[in-house]
Amino acid sequence: METMNRIVLASGNAGKLRELQAMLADLPYAIVAQKELGVDEVPETGLTFVENALIKARHACRATGLPALADDSGLIVDALGGAPGLYSARYAGSPTDDAANNAKLLEALHGVPAERRTARFYAVIVLLRHPEDPQPLIAEGSWEGTILEAPRGSNGFGYNPVFLDPASGLTAAEMDAHAKNRLSHRGKALAALKQRLAALTL
Repeated sequence: METMNRIVLASGNAGKLRELQAMLADLPYAIVAQKELGVDEVPETGLTFVENALIKARHACRATGLPALADDSGLIVDALGGAPGLYSARYAGSPTDDAANNAKLLEALHGVPAERRTARFYAVIVLLRHPEDPQPLIAEGSWEGTILEAPRGSNGFGYNPVFLDPASGLTAAEMDAHAKNRLSHRGKALAALKQRLAALTL
């Protein structure tokens, strides 16, 4: 039996790992979490989402010798000038704490009317074939919504309980995984990446 090619997933976020592995399950590659290969997380020192994704993918490539997939994503809230943005995961400080991040966000938006609570989730996903790959695959996706005044739902992670999808009337935390993966920023970015991966030899 032919050995399936492996791609290392450069993320230490368990929720993100579950989502990405589920969405990539139909590809002819084995998606392996970097932690399983003894790779630690690397400081995200970039000034943009794509820079941070490339930093993570390059680090995993160098450590494992395998192609690496990494994403960087965040919540961009218009009334807050784009915050929490790049710092979404650690908005309330380190270590990361979803409940604290959500509480800080709702406090920052206290008194802001519903029509001004527009926001979007944004994700960029990169794939490097090797650490010095001069032509990384880069795909992006966004998901428009609004921020509620209180959390709803228990599925997902991060800001999902306070992010309302206007079309469905559900928060990201009230959706089942299939619906969320179809609508989400990460789902859209992955769909674009998968189209290009299908024609690629790693």
